[in-house]
Amino acid sequence: MLGIIGIVVIFVMVFGGYMLAGGKMGIILKALPFEFMMIGGAAVGAFLISNDGATVKHTMKDVGKVFKGAKWNQEDYRDLLCLLFELIRLARQNPVAIEEHVESPEESNIFGKYPKILGDHYALELICDTMRSVSMNYDDPHQVEEVLDKRIDGMAEHAGHSSHALQAVADALPALGIVAAVLGVIKTMASIDQPPEVLGKMIGGALVGTFLGVFLAYGLVAPFASKVKVAVDEDMHFYHLIREVLVANLHNHATNICIEVGRQNTPGHFRPSFEDLEEALKSVKQEAA
Repeated sequence: MLGIIGIVVIFVMVFGGYMLAGGKMGIILKALPFEFMMIGGAAVGAFLISNDGATVKHTMKDVGKVFKGAKWNQEDYRDLLCLLFELIRLARQNPVAIEEHVESPEESNIFGKYPKILGDHYALELICDTMRSVSMNYDDPHQVEEVLDKRIDGMAEHAGHSSHALQAVADALPALGIVAAVLGVIKTMASIDQPPEVLGKMIGGALVGTFLGVFLAYGLVAPFASKVKVAVDEDMHFYHLIREVLVANLHNHATNICIEVGRQNTPGHFRPSFEDLEEALKSVKQEAA
């Protein structure tokens, strides 16, 4: 919602201020389709040249984060802590029984309670691979912590490609706007024998290219890139929380302590209160009884 409001404010303030100052939209509207074709088309072409197919698809998908925000919310963080509580408790009670859950999470009645987490392959792999390592007695906390850090760093780098790609487009747009403006000036110079009022409109149309390049860069694409980066960074906290809880488990802390470590490491605006989490964990225990 804030993304949509922001776009509306940008257009109203820029074009509203222009019109209130006595500017006429006619010349902009007349030149806009051709200038946008040149600038937007060149920007899209440059974007396709500088990125592979996976990054292009990933970027198109991540643009939705501008309007939807981060993937994980407070309820998801609470669900994650409950899921990890169930898995750690079961692993300590019956190390053999945990294997069927981490080997086939899609068929697990524990994972099945949390479909959103089950549908995220990054979270699923972090949890299952680490729990599998524990069952194989690969239980050096420092080694596992190092492996998890590298995996999460790799995930963060991959997830950040979208914002980098959008920022590269934003950086190129002002220059592409100048290219379109120069072409407009070339066109104007070819009609130098026309009356001043005609030349004025042609020069004004050429300047629309410069305006459009700067406007798209700093009014839309760069803010999009910034918002995508913020949303991606927020989502990474979810995977860091998995790391904190599972490493605490490897240090043989009590199950409740492991979950409290996770709760304390949850971002403040998503962190469930101690009482809310206790109620959720009581429900989990009652279902398991």
